[in-house]
Amino acid sequence: MKNLNVFLTIILAIFLSGCKSFKPLYEENQPIPSTDYSNHNNWAAHPDKIDNADKIPSQTELSDQSNLPADIFFVHPTIYIKFRGNHSWNPSLENEELNNDVDESTILFQASAFNQAGRVFAPRYRQAHIHGYFTKDTLNAKKAFELAYKDVKEAFEYYLDHYNNGRPIIIASHSQGTTHAGPLIREFFDGKPLQNQLVAAYLLGMPVKKDYFNSIPPCQDSTDTGCFISWRTFKNGYVPKNVAIGDSILVTNPLSWKTDNEFVPKTENLGGLTYDFERVFPNFADAQVYQGILWTHKPKFPLSFLYQRKNYHVADVNFYYMNIQKNAVLRVKEFLRRNENE
Repeated sequence: MKNLNVFLTIILAIFLSGCKSFKPLYEENQPIPSTDYSNHNNWAAHPDKIDNADKIPSQTELSDQSNLPADIFFVHPTIYIKFRGNHSWNPSLENEELNNDVDESTILFQASAFNQAGRVFAPRYRQAHIHGYFTKDTLNAKKAFELAYKDVKEAFEYYLDHYNNGRPIIIASHSQGTTHAGPLIREFFDGKPLQNQLVAAYLLGMPVKKDYFNSIPPCQDSTDTGCFISWRTFKNGYVPKNVAIGDSILVTNPLSWKTDNEFVPKTENLGGLTYDFERVFPNFADAQVYQGILWTHKPKFPLSFLYQRKNYHVADVNFYYMNIQKNAVLRVKEFLRRNENE
């Protein structure tokens, strides 16, 4: 039910975008302290701690990432969404309630999809409040996103300096995570030596143009490496308003891993998740690329009649969970095979 609550809060944010007052986390002239990423508490997922990114749907044992050859750097979406009370543009990383919400939602239902392909690193960061996407106060919203990116960048730098050791890397993100992961890839990978270590980037939940990077192309099939993947999911036949669409935006079909507009039936779906991490539903959702978005017919699952939304943003990973898991493993294998042959 947490995913549904997230979506409803997003809708509320749009309506309240012009009437809610926020304050900066730090005073105007106050230095912004860096986050200590040597402290495992500042990672929502880390190979050296037990966390929800270790979990496997419908299984009791945790994933063993110790011998996996690749690393996953996962940047989570906006979970800072509450409007009641007074709020700052960015939360403190000592907000235990928010940290728990992050762990029980995006880390469990999204980051865990990659735990068969590599060691999962997911930093806690001072994410911008969801209000930042809709407010008319663009100056303070910009500062909020800059602070969030500062954390993501510093976490990635710490990861590179202390954990990577030349290992292959998958960048994975959703929503606000993609807002930060795109610039991160531009800064560290695009046309840089580190590009040689990029298995793939799964940049989900935000519109990403096909030519966003200078030297990193869109993936064109299930085994491409050194490329990027993206989609945003909506109900079949629905064309959203006030959302970027068009053929310049990359859409990857998560059932075929191609970018054409061929309809792929739900029989190709290895399994999706709903609000219950313990149940995997095979043949869950179909998929078809349409003008910069991904269409799917509404899946059927217990209580699905209550879910009447046409925007499936919060389920971009859930609907195709097992296909993502399998594909991440496949791309790592292909990356290693190609590097061995060079």
